[in-house]
Parts: sequence; structure tokens; C-alpha cells
Amino acid sequence: MTFAGPLSLLLACAAAPAAHATGESAKKTSPVGGYTALGDSFASGVGAGDAGGECRRSSLAHTALWAAGHHPGRFDFAACSGASSTDVTATQLSGINGGTTLVSITVGGNDVGFAEVMKTCTLNSESACLESVARSEHVMDHELPGKLDAAYRAVKAKAAHARVVVLGYPHLFTQDTCLMGPVSGREQSALNTAADHLNSVTRGRARAHGYVFADVTAAFTGHEICSADPWIHAPSLLTADVAYHPTAEGQREGYLPALATAAGPGHA
Repeated sequence: MTFAGPLSLLLACAAAPAAHATGESAKKTSPVGGYTALGDSFASGVGAGDAGGECRRSSLAHTALWAAGHHPGRFDFAACSGASSTDVTATQLSGINGGTTLVSITVGGNDVGFAEVMKTCTLNSESACLESVARSEHVMDHELPGKLDAAYRAVKAKAAHARVVVLGYPHLFTQDTCLMGPVSGREQSALNTAADHLNSVTRGRARAHGYVFADVTAAFTGHEICSADPWIHAPSLLTADVAYHPTAEGQREGYLPALATAAGPGHA
């Protein structure tokens, strides 16, 4: 998801043990075919550093790191900051073809208006925040499934035999709420619950299409905002354009092992 807009100067408001990037699995190469990385800013690597272009793609994103470690026959880095599921269908599928054997996708946060939710929770009252979260969750239940279905069908139409890995989103805040600027403890809990809801809906639609869902919540536990070792950028003047996105470590230690595991033996 991407947190964008005029208020991004404050928020950058807009995705079991496993091998780490420094471990053996991340260093292996395998004779895989083409790999296409789809999705939003969590897939493009906003917050990891070394991001460039309009889509803010980073060589330190988990998608790029996987490709660098596995040397697919072709790597199509199509993920783009700000993308919704509709954008994925309209602009990100041209690189997929019959030779594509692996597709990863992280999308949905922008479809449910999480950017506006974060702005509301920062700039308005607690009650306004909770109402905004509730509206977002309503969209998760009543609009998001159809949008995800359309995107997943479009991917299957382009690469019917590819393995498709759908990755979710982490909690932004620790389970024990903390003092974090204008976002109250109650709001933090509501936002984490909304992330769980989003992951649940996404998991259900991914599995309905025969895709693998990779949940990163556990990997990021103990590394949320306010933790001793955060892998999520907290909002500040220095991190305005990357706030609420994974750090380089979050991409490498949180998302990359999830992708490597879900990609399966043929891509490990």
C-alpha cells in the first residue's frame, strides 16, 4: 500500500522459521523461468532505500532481492508505489508470458483507502479515526474481494501455469500500544485489527484462485513501530516519504523469507 498526498510530509501515508537473505536459501540459484513482481509500494520497496523513478522501485525490495539471489530467466519488476488492484490489471501484466513460472503480488491497501485512514487517524479525533477504519473494513468485505478476483483472474489468464504468491501486510504497531505522536493506543489497536482483516480477505481470495498466501505478520512481530528493533518506519520529518513502510531490514528479514518459502522447492 502507498500513503501518498499532500499530507505525506507527516505520514508518507499511502505489503515458522525460514531462511534469511543472508542464509543459504537466499544465496541459491535455480533454473527457474521468468519471475514477475506485481503490486504496490510494499512490493516495490518504498522505505528500503535506493528507490527511484515514478514507481519508487528499490533494489533492496524483497522482490528484487529474491531475483538477485535466484537468477530467474527474466525478472519483470512491475510493482509500483500507489498501485491498486485495478492498476495491477491495467498496467503491470505486460511482462507476464508463457515463460513466467513465478509471480508475486502484494496489493489491496490502496483499494481500501488506507491512505485516507492514516491521514484521518493522525489529523482528526479518535472517533473520526475509528469511523474511518470502519469504512475501510466495510470496503474490505464488500468491494475488495471482487477487485482482487479480477486481478487474480487476469494474472492466471497471462500465466496459467505459474506459481503465484500473494503476500500480506504486517502490523504497523506493537501489540502493547505505545506513545506514538497523535495516533492513540486505541487507534493503533484498530489499525492492527484492520491489517488482520485485510490479510484475512486477501488470503481467502488468493486461496480461492489456487494461489499461495504468505502472511508476514509473525515475521514482523517484535519489529513494529515502538519495538526495540523496528522494521517499520515511524513517521518523522526525516522519514516523511517512507513512514509506515518496511525498512531495508523489514524487506530482507521479514518479506524475503516469506517469499522464498512460499515460492516452493522449485524456486528455493
